[in-house]
Amino acid sequence: MKTQNYQNHTQYYPFHHFIVTPLTLIYLGLAVYRSDFSTSESTSASIYMLLGAIIIVLLPLLARIYALKAQNRIILMEMRQRYFHLTGLSFYPKENQLKLGQIIALRFAGDEELLELMEKAIKEKLSQKAIKLQVKNWQGDYRRV
Repeated sequence: MKTQNYQNHTQYYPFHHFIVTPLTLIYLGLAVYRSDFSTSESTSASIYMLLGAIIIVLLPLLARIYALKAQNRIILMEMRQRYFHLTGLSFYPKENQLKLGQIIALRFAGDEELLELMEKAIKEKLSQKAIKLQVKNWQGDYRRV
């Protein structure tokens, strides 16, 4: 597997990004295009078709959101463990000073630079991107959702 860094750490899942999502959007577009509100009978059929298409579009997006929320919780637990391992202290005080996006970005920092970069992120209110760009020893995440 290719070594991760800032330039290549984003991932696409072909089945989700290039098959399911486009197909559901095409289906929604066709449902809108084929909608006919000229009679009460065709209006009912069109409403059912549109509702079905909207549900079909939302289902894979909802599944993706659930997976990302679970992943974020796992990263938070990982960072609590790493911080305790490195310092012997609770991560909660630092966690309250950081946004979730900052914590997720700090996850990519190696142990030798994590604490210093964390303090800098808190002090300078660094963005997620700025934190990732400052990571010197990138710790890849090869099990992401």
